[in-house]
Amino acid sequence: MNELASGLAATGLRIHRFGFGQSPFSPPPHIVEALRQNAWRHAYLTVQGLLPLRESVAAFQQERHKLTYTPEDIVIGPGSKELLFLLQMVYQGELLLPSPSWVSYEPQARMLGLPVKWLATLGPSYAWQLDLDALERHCQSIASRPRLLLINYPNNPTGTSPSEEHLASLAAICRRYGLLVVTDEIYGELHHRGMHVSLARDYPEGTIITSGLSKWCAAGGWRVGTISFPKAFRPLLKRVCAAASETFSAVNAPAQYAAVAAYSGGPVIDRFLNDSRRVLSAIGNWCCDELNAAGVPTAKPDGGFYLFPRFLTKDVEMTSAELCDQLLRNAGVSMLPGSHFGRPASELTCRLAYVDFDGTRALANANAIEGDLGFDFVKESCSSVVEGIEALVRLVRGI
Repeated sequence: MNELASGLAATGLRIHRFGFGQSPFSPPPHIVEALRQNAWRHAYLTVQGLLPLRESVAAFQQERHKLTYTPEDIVIGPGSKELLFLLQMVYQGELLLPSPSWVSYEPQARMLGLPVKWLATLGPSYAWQLDLDALERHCQSIASRPRLLLINYPNNPTGTSPSEEHLASLAAICRRYGLLVVTDEIYGELHHRGMHVSLARDYPEGTIITSGLSKWCAAGGWRVGTISFPKAFRPLLKRVCAAASETFSAVNAPAQYAAVAAYSGGPVIDRFLNDSRRVLSAIGNWCCDELNAAGVPTAKPDGGFYLFPRFLTKDVEMTSAELCDQLLRNAGVSMLPGSHFGRPASELTCRLAYVDFDGTRALANANAIEGDLGFDFVKESCSSVVEGIEALVRLVRGI
């Protein structure tokens, strides 16, 4: 898709890049300064991770989400992606995935020779929440090996989060069947209202949390991820550390020391997160409203920077991949097909990442405005996103 987009751009076509999900912002300056000041550190750190960093992560989770962890419960890795892979490798369980889910979960399991079971969700009208009846039916079936449910929210690709009532019901099912759950909460701090709730609140004894700096701190290239284990799963943590010692050895030292400054929080981090959420909420809701008004059902985003629109056509047979190809060629809009995220190829869903704008400029503009940000802000600060959505809507209405 990127190669096709670049080729079309070379012909003069205006390309609206809604395909790649990377934070549009830059890390807070004092975090960058902490990285610079620690650039001289060249020695290997411990496999489990720098102790002050693990202490900061534990304090961060306690302060913001009322979750109790000790530094011994936490492992630092080169991004949460690698930690998820190692966890699957040492646990050797059947992977349970809601459909849709992020693109790398299933391939990781397949690379490890592990079975994958896709579970039904309730669709855009119900924020793509997991169908709990489907989960319970599968848990009642005979299992030949342990099972691991992997959920991610605010969700990539839908931007939605389950309700607190849904999480409580999910926790009850997981407790009834002793199900191990991994919650990928990499977008948790980007909940648009700052109201992210971890499943670990309702199911602390069986929930493992992964997160990291890539999304909320806009530091994806630094590759700092975290994984937090309940105390009962300390043996599993030790197995992950053993696997880490034979693979990545340790996360680079300068980034770990800089991450301490990020997880230490403070007024600068609070303001950065608040303005990031306001910007992403304003853009996401405007994009969602425009798509729904054009007859493209799209669930309202709760956090992160994704939408998962479903396109409706009459008497036209195509796959979601073919649809994305046509939207790129005819509207200059680059998106990813829903089939990459576990949806049927015939369902014309696409993931739209609304990050094609100058995040530094948008944050500066937002900082000068009190309260909610309206369309005037979106048009002024995120014009490239507006132009892309308008091009997409024109094509849809024309069809």
